[in-house]
Amino acid sequence: MLIDGFCGIISSMGNPMNETNTETIFENYVKQYADAVALGTHSHDWLYERQTSKNDKITKLLNAASKRTGTGRGRPDFIIQSRKNPDFIIAVECKASTTKHESPTRDQYADYAVDGALLYSSFLAKSFDVLSIAISGEKPQDLRISHLLQLRGEQTAIPMFAEQLLPLDSYYNGYIKSPEKFRQDYQTLLDFSQSLNKKLHKWKIAEDERALLISCVLIALENDGFMKSYASYSDPKQLAHYLIATVHNEFENDSVGNKKLEVLDARFSFIKTNSTLSRNSDAATDALKEVITDINENIKDFIRTHKYYDVLGQLYIEFLRYANSDKGLGIVLTPPHITEFMAELAEVNKDSIVYDNCTGTGGFLVSAMSIMIADARGNESNIASIKSKQLIGVEYSDKIFPLACSNMFIHQDGKTNIYLGSCFDEDIKTAVKKQHPTVGLLNPPYKSDKQADTDEFEFILANLECLQQGGRCVAIVPMQQALATSGKIWEYKKKLLTSHTLEAVFSMPDELFFNSKVGVVSCIMVFTAKRPHPADKEVYFGYYKDDGFVKRKHKGRIDLFGAFENDIKHNWIVNYRNHKDVPGLSIKRVVTADDEWCAEAYMETSYADLSVADFKQTIKEFALFNLAIEDSTDA
Repeated sequence: MLIDGFCGIISSMGNPMNETNTETIFENYVKQYADAVALGTHSHDWLYERQTSKNDKITKLLNAASKRTGTGRGRPDFIIQSRKNPDFIIAVECKASTTKHESPTRDQYADYAVDGALLYSSFLAKSFDVLSIAISGEKPQDLRISHLLQLRGEQTAIPMFAEQLLPLDSYYNGYIKSPEKFRQDYQTLLDFSQSLNKKLHKWKIAEDERALLISCVLIALENDGFMKSYASYSDPKQLAHYLIATVHNEFENDSVGNKKLEVLDARFSFIKTNSTLSRNSDAATDALKEVITDINENIKDFIRTHKYYDVLGQLYIEFLRYANSDKGLGIVLTPPHITEFMAELAEVNKDSIVYDNCTGTGGFLVSAMSIMIADARGNESNIASIKSKQLIGVEYSDKIFPLACSNMFIHQDGKTNIYLGSCFDEDIKTAVKKQHPTVGLLNPPYKSDKQADTDEFEFILANLECLQQGGRCVAIVPMQQALATSGKIWEYKKKLLTSHTLEAVFSMPDELFFNSKVGVVSCIMVFTAKRPHPADKEVYFGYYKDDGFVKRKHKGRIDLFGAFENDIKHNWIVNYRNHKDVPGLSIKRVVTADDEWCAEAYMETSYADLSVADFKQTIKEFALFNLAIEDSTDA
């Protein structure tokens, strides 16, 4: 593989099978980006060493990593450390011959580059995130190069990057943004949220105030003055007032408006009066300072690393798992992987103007922002427009509204158009229409069977009313909305098709909202705004019941194996965009309001994947079912 800039470095190497030649090529490369430890210079963000390390932790881990005996000290050809992130290191193993690049079994540690690199990684990954680089070949133009990432505590290494040497900063950015790193950091975030939740419970902080406290602290930590001085406060009451004043000033400077500012001040004011947070105490029991420090160390770094992720929404979901105090309000927060999926279904891009009339904590707007900014490809003018003009939200609950404002502020957007009020209010609808939204994303409040709540379809109709003609609306609603063929819901279905086009309906996993302790079976609907539904149009129905998520104790429902992010989401979107009929997954049908809008009503059973084991399992379940009936009859 050609390495730019290295051809011609070495005119003659002597012995054609000399590993030193390969090491020389790599050292000439790494000197562009890293300082040798022995020299002690500070011109780069990286340090490199050859075979031995002055880092005691690295030396200790390699003490038993010998390639030949498995008991002596291991000596990678190069060890590269990051000055800005000491938890990340690069281990390099070189071989002269490209035929000695990788063995079929990867256990010939002394003889093959990949095998040896993985051996060192297996030891170093006990304490570090390790990128292994295996290099073979003696000429720059003939090198074989492999990269494998093994995160701390993991047993396996994941292939990464192309087969060429990259700048060290490119390696770091690829590592920090990798799905594997995100899952590791996300799990750490969840673990922290659980411990923080227990701590706040012990301190008698009400469930509905915990996310507010976190959002307030995160906003204050964006202020350099607060960041540098909060630890010097010895009086908790003074610190509480300083915290609230800082947040007030941050929002005021971003011109959120007096009405919104009054609501925000009122919602955050509990911090100044809470007996635990503002009590006089010695430093060892200063609860507020402890919370601020914990959040700074455990959440702020996550937000910096993984921009445009709905951290507040996820923490709110975690707190609801313990209390679920908002169930009666119909608040069901959409999991982040679904908000992102729905934004991609809507084909959000840098020019989209996105409207969520049931904003909640702002999860849809954050996911849309992430996609839009990525599409802007670094154009600062576009990015500024996206953040200030192209994200619109309406939230009715004054309890949730501060979380939405805080969420957008944390993502560097205090001026986002978040309205406090009803999306059915004529003044709000007029204000939204003036901004010409092109995409609607929403998860409407789920109505209670015992109350005369607003129907979910009314929220969809209100969203569509504000979109430009041809705009795309994607909404997630209870499956019962799709199944109704009579009554009030049926009337709404007719109204929708009279003015708008139904493009698709996706049946979602039964336990999608497991983490929010809500047992609603849901579906996602896709509409095109202000174009009446053609009588002969085929609607795409997807049976998207398996998103690869699994349930784990104390962790809820998680993408443990990365199946959704790495495979399933892509397949779902590709099948929809190409309107494929896939047995067991999707089908197209012409429908009216009189029909059920779900894949289950029309799909043909696929027998291709059935096995003898499936047949045996069904027989066993049937036999057990009959036994249960007999037992209940005898009783």
